[in-house]
Amino acid sequence: MLQIRNILLGLLYINCAAAIQVQITPPQGQISVGDSKFFLCEVVGDAKDIDWYTPSGEKILPNNPNIHVNRNDETSSALIIYHADVDDAGIYMCVARNGDKEAQATVQVKIFQKITFKNVPSPQEFNEGDDADIVCDVIGSPPPFILWKHKGAIIKAEKDVRFRHMENGHLQIRGIKKADEGTYICEARVMQTGELSFKMIEVVINVLPTIRARQSEVNATADISSPALLACDADGFPEPIITWTYNNVVLQSGDKYSLNEDGSELLIRDVVKVDEGDYTCIARNKAGEKSLEVSLNVFVQAKITYLSNQTASEFDDEVTLTCEASGDPTPSISWSFENRMFTEGEQDSWTRPDKYESHDRNIVVRSHARVSSLLLKNVQFTYAGQYLCTASNSIGQDNQHVYLEVRYAPKILGSVTTYTWEGNPANISCVVEAHPGASVTWFRDGLQLPTTNTTNMKIYNTPSVSYLEVSPESQSDFGSYNCTANNVMGTEYKEFLLIQAEVPSSPEIQQVEPFSSSAVVEFDEPDSFGGVPLIKYRLVWRKQWHQDWTTMEYSATEDMTRITIAGLKPETTYEIKMSAINGKGEGESSPTSTFKTKPVRFSFTREPSAPKLEAMIQNQGNSLKVNWIKQDDGGSPIKHYLVRYKAKHVSDWKPEIRVPHGSEYVVLSGLDWNTEYEVRVVAENQQGKSEPGVIAFRTATEPTTMPGASGGGSGLSTGAIVGILMVVFFLLLVGVDVTCFFLNKCGLLMCIAVNFCGKAGPGTKGKDIEEGKAAFTKDESKEPIVEVRTEEDQTKTQEGVGAPEPNETTPLTEPEPAAATDATNAITNSVVAHNSPAAESGESQPDVGPLVDLSDAPTAPPLASEPGSAPSEAPASPPSQDSQVDAHHHPPSTESSTTIPAQNDGKTKEDVNMKEDVKTEANNATAEVKTVPNEAPQINGNESKA
Repeated sequence: MLQIRNILLGLLYINCAAAIQVQITPPQGQISVGDSKFFLCEVVGDAKDIDWYTPSGEKILPNNPNIHVNRNDETSSALIIYHADVDDAGIYMCVARNGDKEAQATVQVKIFQKITFKNVPSPQEFNEGDDADIVCDVIGSPPPFILWKHKGAIIKAEKDVRFRHMENGHLQIRGIKKADEGTYICEARVMQTGELSFKMIEVVINVLPTIRARQSEVNATADISSPALLACDADGFPEPIITWTYNNVVLQSGDKYSLNEDGSELLIRDVVKVDEGDYTCIARNKAGEKSLEVSLNVFVQAKITYLSNQTASEFDDEVTLTCEASGDPTPSISWSFENRMFTEGEQDSWTRPDKYESHDRNIVVRSHARVSSLLLKNVQFTYAGQYLCTASNSIGQDNQHVYLEVRYAPKILGSVTTYTWEGNPANISCVVEAHPGASVTWFRDGLQLPTTNTTNMKIYNTPSVSYLEVSPESQSDFGSYNCTANNVMGTEYKEFLLIQAEVPSSPEIQQVEPFSSSAVVEFDEPDSFGGVPLIKYRLVWRKQWHQDWTTMEYSATEDMTRITIAGLKPETTYEIKMSAINGKGEGESSPTSTFKTKPVRFSFTREPSAPKLEAMIQNQGNSLKVNWIKQDDGGSPIKHYLVRYKAKHVSDWKPEIRVPHGSEYVVLSGLDWNTEYEVRVVAENQQGKSEPGVIAFRTATEPTTMPGASGGGSGLSTGAIVGILMVVFFLLLVGVDVTCFFLNKCGLLMCIAVNFCGKAGPGTKGKDIEEGKAAFTKDESKEPIVEVRTEEDQTKTQEGVGAPEPNETTPLTEPEPAAATDATNAITNSVVAHNSPAAESGESQPDVGPLVDLSDAPTAPPLASEPGSAPSEAPASPPSQDSQVDAHHHPPSTESSTTIPAQNDGKTKEDVNMKEDVKTEANNATAEVKTVPNEAPQINGNESKA
């Protein structure tokens, strides 16, 4: 069409050439988009109008903003194109007119556009699995060709069906993957001009989160201030944001909940039962969100919610104790009383109660759901006390006590027989159990005790025991005594018998096992103890056909059947007999038995014989005293003893202990409780060591402090105890002051007597007494150098035997002061002089006057002692770190004669005068002297001491 128009214009131009000619300069134009350019239309000839027409044939008006026409003069007109656009391209025509004459010319304007990327976003994000459309909008003139590259290679759709080049130049990737992520190049090329340009586009693939819980179910315990931790982990791109919801409410960090930095952990503080349920973990990112539920199971440990004390009376039909408990899982409830257990068994359902019945059908346990009842039928007073209710489940248990109070009439307990003898006080014990507490009354022959005519009976009451102390004066005081207890629930009485005690029967010697210098006597206990406990055994022996007997006494212990005697001569025949002694006196002696000691085998190359061992557990329970008896020394003196010991369950021995040759025992302290030990003792002389003497024993069980039972008898308060101690201390001070007044003429009483009563002070005594130094040194503050002992005291000192424990014959009151004549006689028979260790060793003695002789008692023959009895001063080896060991030294001889030695110091005339003065003072001070003659019977089962 354009060509036809050009031909027509050419023909017209030829026809009008003679009149008007038009020429456009430049004849053609090329403009880049955005540039400006003008074209000049020149006319040859007269032309009235010069007009320009657009490629579409429209006349260009002067007011067109982008394309402007400017008439320069009569012969030219300019066409100016400002900021050219691709739409401005085409053939523009310049027409000149003058009347009916017309001439025209054309110019073709070409608009060239550079490659321009109009819409190329970067980065471009897609979700994994989507069909991705990578946008790259390019314009250009001529239109450019689009080429896509990835990882340095040209993407060819024919080789990968997932890729497709769109008509609009976009790149489509079907089912895009995370591996497709990266940098893509959109390259535009114009083939006509060779122009080339490109853009780099970052393609990001977002991945939908995946979520997983560390624990799908979390268990927690309520009401113990413990937290619960719920956790879930999420993966995805970009990194997911995790939130938690509970009952569709988003949880935030606060007092109850706490979230960690990425929100993956939810901490629930102070878990309670209402926190139980499903918690939702939600993970979100640009690709979407995923959620997962985590269950929290809250368990509650068993807790007793109801328990109430009950009160009943004896012989009631029944009483019920109820215990209620809560918990999850449902707790089981059991009952216990002292060492008895009552349980309801397994709970099969909430509607079927379980039942427990005791064998006597008096105790029944019924349980239903969370409630258990303990039914006690035919109530007895023994049912009273604390019952323990225990509620338990798999989480824990709860224990609480409930107290059952049973009111009952008095019950009188205790032994109905008590043994004693005339002159010896005895306690008849009436043990009363009652609730409420009972009052106790004593009767004899229908008369309430003590009567106005009885002075030898006293009553002492405690919350649970009433003691009737009877000091029999004649046979009529023995017999029946009535104890009657009464409270609001009833009255109970019981008859008690006070029986005359007898001396024990004789023990029976079974056999005597002799050694060279000792013997072991095996015997049977007396058939009758006489009603009171044995205090000691008396053994007497002598050489056959000799007249003098050697006497030794040994404290009696429970199940005692063996006694070892020492100090015998080798290869000698002895006669031996023994008797038993209780509080009343000594029983008959056993028949005489005969034995012969073994000879001593002398050899210059022989070791000593093994020591004979005896062991005794000390009061502490974890200490042991090991005694040994020297046997044949092999002809050479014993140098020392070697002691080793160990627990039987271990292989290592404790460090060896070396004990001096004169020692007779060793004390092992700090041993383990309830452990079996083995002890070995070896004697060593110059020729070598003996075979070990071996003994095994077990220490006592470690004592434990038992809590006092509630509801028992009330004890003394701390204030009462302090008060009693203060009174005792005051009385002790008064007693000391009284003693000082009568013996030393000093003290508070002496001061009062001198200042207020006008009594002469100690400074007025005669010169003879003042200068006498028999009892005191020049320093009056020192004690008198006089040792007063009875014969039995000396025996016990040698034996190391303590006083026996008190028994039912022990009075609750102090004995009355002895008569003045008894005191004088006791002092006369008790004052003896003993050699001091310093005197035996030859050391010098202090300047002390002769001992005061208070009577004209005859002097006893001296005590014979065996040779070699001097004590050894060799120190014992130090104790080991594991235990404390005390090695004690005694003279080898253990014999004790019934005679007491006296030291003759040669009295002067001055001594005789002093004796008369001292006798006078002794008669004045009889109220403060308590003595018992040497051969007096034992009081209360204890040995008499002056």
